[in-house]
Parts: sequence; C-alpha cells; structure tokens
Amino acid sequence: MLNDRKQVEREAGGPAVPNNSRSTEEARVLVASQWLLMWRKFRKHRLAMVGGTITIVVYLVVLFAEFLAPFPSNAFSSQHTYAPPQPLHLFDRTAEGLRFSPYVNGYSITINQAALKREFVVDKASKVPVRLFVHGTPYKLLGLFDADLHLIGPSVYDEDPTRIIIPMYLLGADRLGRDVLSRTIYGTRISMTLGLVGVALSFVIGLTLGGVSGFYGGWVDNTIQRVIELLRSIPTIPLWMGLAAALPSDWTPLQVFLGITILLSLIGWTGLARVVRGRFLALRTEDFILSARLDGNSTARTIRVHMIPAFASHIIASLTLAIPSMILSETALSFLGLGLRPPIVSWGVLLKEAQNIRAVATAPWLLLPGIAVIITVLALNFLGDGLRDAADPYGR
Repeated sequence: MLNDRKQVEREAGGPAVPNNSRSTEEARVLVASQWLLMWRKFRKHRLAMVGGTITIVVYLVVLFAEFLAPFPSNAFSSQHTYAPPQPLHLFDRTAEGLRFSPYVNGYSITINQAALKREFVVDKASKVPVRLFVHGTPYKLLGLFDADLHLIGPSVYDEDPTRIIIPMYLLGADRLGRDVLSRTIYGTRISMTLGLVGVALSFVIGLTLGGVSGFYGGWVDNTIQRVIELLRSIPTIPLWMGLAAALPSDWTPLQVFLGITILLSLIGWTGLARVVRGRFLALRTEDFILSARLDGNSTARTIRVHMIPAFASHIIASLTLAIPSMILSETALSFLGLGLRPPIVSWGVLLKEAQNIRAVATAPWLLLPGIAVIITVLALNFLGDGLRDAADPYGR
C-alpha cells in the first residue's frame, strides 16, 4: 500500500497536496444556517439581483419623493400645456471650453395655421440653467423635517408652490402644464405604498384563514375553501366595479385611498390562503409538530413558533410575487375611473390622462408612467422568482 502511494506521488511529480480551500468551503456550507444558504443561492440568480436592486431604488424614490421631484405634483404653467420633453444637456460649450453646466433648451411657441393650435419648438438658442441640489419649494422630508433642497431643478423657483415660472419639463407636461416627471415620482409613492399595505393586509387575512383551514380541517376547512372558490369564480373587473361603487362619493382622498387598499386586500388573500393551507396540511402530521403538541404547546404557539417558520421562505416569496398584482390592480381600477381620483397622484391616475386617443396623439409622453409600471412589476417578479428558488437551497 505504501509503495503504491509513493509510486503515485512520483508519477504526479511530488506528494499530493490536499485542497484546503475546497475543504474549508465545504465545511462552511455544512455549518451554514438556512438563511445563509438561501442568500448564497439568491446571489447566483442574476435577474433576481437586478430586480432586487431596482426594487430598492423604487422604494428609495417612495421615501424621498419630495427631494427627487423638481416641482410639487400640483405645480403648473398654463402657458406650457402639452409641452414636449426637453433633453438635459450636462456640458455647455463656452469661450473657455467645455464645462459642466447642466441646462435645457427653452421653447419657442408657434401657431399652426392649418390646425389652429399652438405648437412648441425647442429653441436651441435659448438655454435654461439647471442646477443640482438646488433650493426650491419647501417640504417635509419623511414627513418630519423641514427642507427645501431638491436633487435637480431650475435655478429660480416661484414663491407660489402651485406655479412653474421657468419651464423645465424633462419628461414633458400634461394638459394643465404640470411636470410629468414630478408627478410620476409622486405617483410612485402612492402606487407602491398601496401595493405594500394591501399585501400586508392580505398577508394577515390569508395567513389566518389559510392556517385555520389547514390546521383544523373538517367543516371549518370546507367553509373557508368554499368562500375562496366563490371569490375566485367571480370575474375580476365586475367584482372591482361592484366593490368600488360601494365607496361613498363624498369621501376624502385619504379615505378613498384606505378604501381601495382594503378593497384590494379583500380580493387578494385567496391565493396565499391556499398556499398556507396546503403547507399546514402537510406539516400538522409531522413528528416535530406532534412533539410540540404533546409538550403542552397551545394551538396558537404551535402555529406561530413551529409551523410558520418551517415555510417562512415560501411566504416571503409569495408576498413578493403578490405586490405586482396589487400594483396592477390599483392601476387598472384608477385607469377605469373606479379607484383613486385626483388630486391623488398614482400611476393609474396618470395613465387615465392618456386614456384619450387625441391626448396620446398630441402628447405621447403621457404614457411614460406606464413604463414605470412595467419596470417595477418586472423587477418584483424577478425578485420573487429568485426568492422562490432560494427558498429551496438544496434544490438545483
């Protein structure tokens, strides 16, 4: 045996050296926690990493909307209705050479004699200075601190927060001369907050009813499952219309926001409840659950401490995939005129501005909030797919 080993070493050019790096990595994997294994697998999913990064950026926009938006959402200029987007130039050529000085070209207004309408033409001879970290319209940062600093904006603001005196429309203007970029940023806050709060309420309802259905079974399970089947059998749009019509027309915008959130939550809990029920049916006969019951744990403690953590990763993935559905539902409701209404600014409300074919033909940039919806929904779906794959770190 010893001679055979020496012969192998001579043929290999020397004594065999163990691969310490590989053995160390394997040892780390063997002692790694479930969450660490999930994170390692999640990092290998490139689309999920991209989706997670975009999702973080979107929620940063939600938190700092006032800082990022050049103007308040209701600021307008009656002279610049349907003004086209102005390209942002970062460098200006002067007598001293090329220097960093952001600006946009102004407009020259002409009258189309054939159509008898006003037309905007970008005037390259006119330059409107654009500044970074400029002081402008005051606001409450995070709803707590007084501030007036904006990431980007014109060099001069009007003291009246509802007026725009210097046109700076990076994404164009709407029918009232309001900045589409600023309104899209503010719409991000409403749409994403509604999606997050709606999913949270659906989570509570779905987890509670799904858990009760799967844990107890019998007539309780049958009753809850029949209710789920009834809700899922009704066509979505008529159900939305019926529930939205039940909201009083004299409600304030805040009340309408809360009402739409609860409305979407009452519809969106059925899918999660089915998932939770299936997992509870599989877990309630496991040995560790029977051991917990025999040890004197109450039903609530058994569910909270032993059953839910056993598939927490699946719940997280399901919740991430449910947020896009909430966002799309709110957008569809507001687009149909059944959801949020002005002066609330959401992606659905903004897209309602583009509901008119004539408006789209005149100002196609009104469809830009739809691009924000598509990017956000895709990012959340990629993130949810990655979390769903990472929930099974031992799978392929």
